[in-house]
Amino acid sequence: MQTGRHDGPNRSGCTRGVRLADYLSVGVIANVFPLGVVREALRTSAWSSQRQLALPAEAVVYYVIAASLFRAASGREVLRRLADGLRLTQTGTGVRLVSRAAISQARRRLGKEPCRALRRLRVQPVADARTLGARYRERLLLAYDGTTLNLPDEAVNRERFGLPGSARGQAAFPQTRVTALVEVGTRVAFAWEYGPYREAERAQAERFHAYLGPGTLLLADRGFTGAKLWRSAERTGAGPLWRACRDTVLPVCSVSPDGSCLLTTLLDPEAAPAAELAALDHGRWEIESTYDEIKTHLLGRHPILRAKTPDLVEQEIEGLMLAHYAIRHFLHEAACAADEDPDRLSFTHAVNVVRRRIQNPGAFPPYGDGRPMGTSSPGRDS
Repeated sequence: MQTGRHDGPNRSGCTRGVRLADYLSVGVIANVFPLGVVREALRTSAWSSQRQLALPAEAVVYYVIAASLFRAASGREVLRRLADGLRLTQTGTGVRLVSRAAISQARRRLGKEPCRALRRLRVQPVADARTLGARYRERLLLAYDGTTLNLPDEAVNRERFGLPGSARGQAAFPQTRVTALVEVGTRVAFAWEYGPYREAERAQAERFHAYLGPGTLLLADRGFTGAKLWRSAERTGAGPLWRACRDTVLPVCSVSPDGSCLLTTLLDPEAAPAAELAALDHGRWEIESTYDEIKTHLLGRHPILRAKTPDLVEQEIEGLMLAHYAIRHFLHEAACAADEDPDRLSFTHAVNVVRRRIQNPGAFPPYGDGRPMGTSSPGRDS
């Protein structure tokens, strides 16, 4: 754990010299992603093993997520923390400290699909009736936006993801483009897409419209303004509320009684006054705080992913986003316990709540579906 001055919280949930990730043991991951759910993710992704492994598939899933929380630690150190947690549960199953090469082999064997299946099974919006600041007049506030992540400069990564241009030709690192759908009131990213740098944010964002509905209000930056994407969002009943460029020329079909004209489908000035809708755009910036938490406070001072092959890049992104979800899930619970707005929660208070929730730091639940971790299950051999 890092130590240093505690100068009070900032809006990203950290104090100087202290990072939230340093307080979160692997037990937090297992609490948000229980062992039984991890096994179900393995089963639905057609991954199973008929033999005992030094690194069971369940442990590798937890390792992929934990590695994003403990970026400063070596792979073997992360594995050691996982092994300690398993021993504390007294399951009778030990995860041996294997070599770095064996860890890499286990990750390649796992692939990305179990993590994607875990996302489908477990990741969802967390705001409920207790959550302050998550809704506007009964509509859940959502926003989407994109960012990029730097990748190791390997030939296979350059070929798969591409290099962005720069004033002097090309950038130093290949990049992947990531777009997320975020709960504005909790900063929880509950859906995400990633792909080559050349893939447009709009194309990734349109895949999120399956998550929208009449009970949501979708905020977006001016970069997403366009007829095709707008009509797609409108068909969901979500009530899009988007910014537009200053020089955008749009025909005014009608003017509301209050004299306003906005890019939205919420046209009743009494049910949704223009001044209130315009003020909601400030909340859209919470998605930038989400990306800051991921890129600065999880990835650290040098935000470059570690994976040297495209398949492991995608696995690492899944682990990174699942780790952020686990943190934000616990912050939401802490905020509700304190009757606070989640994005106003002090870091010190959040850590205290998390500590109270973690009765056994590092521990994993001993049982998921009745079998200790690492025991065999029907299916193909690894």
